[in-house]
Amino acid sequence: MERLIRIGLAQVNTIVGDLEGNTRLITDWIGRARDQGVDIVAFPELALTGYPPEDLVLKPGFVRDNLKQLQVVARATKGISAVVGFVDEDGDLFNAAAFMNDGQVKAVYHKVFLPNYGVFDEQRYFAAGHRCPIFEVSGIRVGISICEDCWYPAGPMAWQAHHGAELLININGSPYHAGKRAPREEMVAERAADYGAYVAYVNLVGGQDELVFDGNSVIFGPHGEQLAHAASFREDMLVYDVDLNATAYHRPHEKIHYEAEGAARLELVVSEVPLPAPAADRPKPKVAPRNEIPLEGAAEIYAAVVLGTGDYVRKQQIRKVIVGLSGGVDSALTAAVAADALGPESVIGVRMPSRYTSPESLEDAGLVAEALGVQLLDFPIEPAHRAFEQILAGAFEGTKPGVAEENLQPRIRMTILHALSNKFGYIVLTTGNKSEIATGYGTLYGDMAGGFAVLKDIFKTTVYELSRYRNSLGPAIPERVLAKPPSAELKPGQKDEDSLPPYEELDPILRGYVEEDLTPEELVAAGHRTATVARVIQLVDRSEYKRRQSPPGVKITPRAFGRDRRMPITNRYVPNGLRPTP
Repeated sequence: MERLIRIGLAQVNTIVGDLEGNTRLITDWIGRARDQGVDIVAFPELALTGYPPEDLVLKPGFVRDNLKQLQVVARATKGISAVVGFVDEDGDLFNAAAFMNDGQVKAVYHKVFLPNYGVFDEQRYFAAGHRCPIFEVSGIRVGISICEDCWYPAGPMAWQAHHGAELLININGSPYHAGKRAPREEMVAERAADYGAYVAYVNLVGGQDELVFDGNSVIFGPHGEQLAHAASFREDMLVYDVDLNATAYHRPHEKIHYEAEGAARLELVVSEVPLPAPAADRPKPKVAPRNEIPLEGAAEIYAAVVLGTGDYVRKQQIRKVIVGLSGGVDSALTAAVAADALGPESVIGVRMPSRYTSPESLEDAGLVAEALGVQLLDFPIEPAHRAFEQILAGAFEGTKPGVAEENLQPRIRMTILHALSNKFGYIVLTTGNKSEIATGYGTLYGDMAGGFAVLKDIFKTTVYELSRYRNSLGPAIPERVLAKPPSAELKPGQKDEDSLPPYEELDPILRGYVEEDLTPEELVAAGHRTATVARVIQLVDRSEYKRRQSPPGVKITPRAFGRDRRMPITNRYVPNGLRPTP
């Protein structure tokens, strides 16, 4: 008997809450899969609702409507099978995958392991599942699972393999952060080798609020070998012929049995679901295995920021974005990302010079706008600046000028940007980077105010790396911008290093403290100066109230502010290394 099955992995870009739109998207891609002779097409986790739907699933009407749309999708599966993520209701709510065939839902799988760390909060919404259906088609036994279920060796996939499954389909909404793809794929490859099975891993692609999903769907063979790989950061259909007649291998029965013993404690209930063989008369054009080279390094991070920014704006149906162009590297990179994400016709650059703005900065901002092809507007702020100084003169009399006076300028600038936003329905992109946001080096209700913070999770040293990468694609950021010392230009001769350690010194300390939770002693042991460590930690801890009021931005690092790192604002904890000696 022929033991051949053609699988398609549809890594699609859904929109949270757009049930009808997502249904149209899924049915369209089912049609594409059918045209390519696919027998089973798999879609990402919660594809029907969009991922993550968060508190939408607490609305009974939303859950009912998603179940209605599931039936619409099922009717589109004439002559093909599909695996589609949705929210199921069966006494409790479940993160679920429906296996559909020839117009009907044949069985439903409920996610077993519910992640509740980092950006995940699934135990708030869902109950853990115990269903473990196994499907048989063309003599091949197929198991399905959802995202986190793959990360546990003694999980549902082990149980399915123990019961004879040779093709394991895992549907995912795995959010991106830099460096995640390689270890994730190593884990999936290990599962394939452990179970002696084909593992087809399909991932979501696109941006949703702070999260971005990288796609990078992949298929591994029973020895853990990579067989096919989809594109990074774009929609794609990955098609592969699983031919068990042509694959000679020995299943690692002892390994499967060992892992299955642990999985048995999950009380998974196996059900057998026989399916008809695919129609022999359906055209099956030949497909060659395809292995896209995944993006890495600066190219990967830049693609993530472009996709996350573009989807945040497009999915909210906002027409244009506004960027304050200062002549510095942060605003230049923000404008470049926006132009690449949305097209230069959708980006408005605004120069707002003050008495402290250098002619070079004004010129550099103009060169950025010209290189990117974006519209450029000018609003000198000197009249407003003088007016505010006069208004506050009585209250400030007898005091020494300082930060309060300096911060008038970014607040005036943000008033102008938001007036344009308010009048024309645009969204303001803020330009602060993670180094500045971490240390509070930004003005509350000034340059920190906006609709979306493109560089929120990107350290300053990475800003330079991304800028040079963007310039490798085409002119964008003048070399003079990359070479000059960073400055807010709020007073004569000002430099960032007047207030902060050099970024080459600052960023490693921030990574250690913010992303790795290192203690002051550990940071000093790593080679950082004691006084600098103490100063940086104090800046970070005192700035939590500012960060809580900052706009969302694309998650790039493993520990982003907001979604990942959630610290109390009122907080008297002092790390041991910073406590005064008795």
